[in-house]
Amino acid sequence: MNCRWAGITVALLVLALSGCASMSGDECVTGDWAAIGFEDGSRGYTSDRISGYRKACAKHGVTPDFQAYLRGRDQGLVEFCQPGRGFSLGANGGQYNGVCAADREPEFLDAYRAGSELYRLRANVSQANSAIYAKQKQLEFTKDEMRAKEVALISDETTTEERVVLIADLVDLSERTGELESEIEMLIADRARHEQELEYYQQTVAMQGY
Repeated sequence: MNCRWAGITVALLVLALSGCASMSGDECVTGDWAAIGFEDGSRGYTSDRISGYRKACAKHGVTPDFQAYLRGRDQGLVEFCQPGRGFSLGANGGQYNGVCAADREPEFLDAYRAGSELYRLRANVSQANSAIYAKQKQLEFTKDEMRAKEVALISDETTTEERVVLIADLVDLSERTGELESEIEMLIADRARHEQELEYYQQTVAMQGY
């Protein structure tokens, strides 16, 4: 899939570093509105984006060429509304804004949904890893507490009353350790299931040409 889109024109890089519709005075004056429209279309932006350009350029006494922008955007949408782009958008957790033409949208949406499902399955594995890590840190902290209390329990400076409290604390910490170990085992099993689901789905989409 990557090779399929490797030849996308360098025009996609126009304004690539701009995450919003803000423009400088020079950009407003010298801007190629067809190229700007093409860039926005190739990124799947809605035509509402030109409102931001209007506001930015109004400060410099410049009015964007709306018709040139729309022509460029329509050309950019042809690049965007391809199944491969739809899959990539979904697989990266991107949002589709309903910009594709009716004749292109069904195939694009099928690919986008396939990518979105891949994103969801990857997220399941990532979340499971995070949950396991968090529980393991809790377990380490609990065991550190136990060791500290065990040291205090055998200290000559510890009073009988303090030992009673320490023993009770150690019982509670021992129970918590067991709970955490059980929770970690369950999370590891969940992760294994998520990994199997992800592996199977990756094989499925690979057979579909993604």
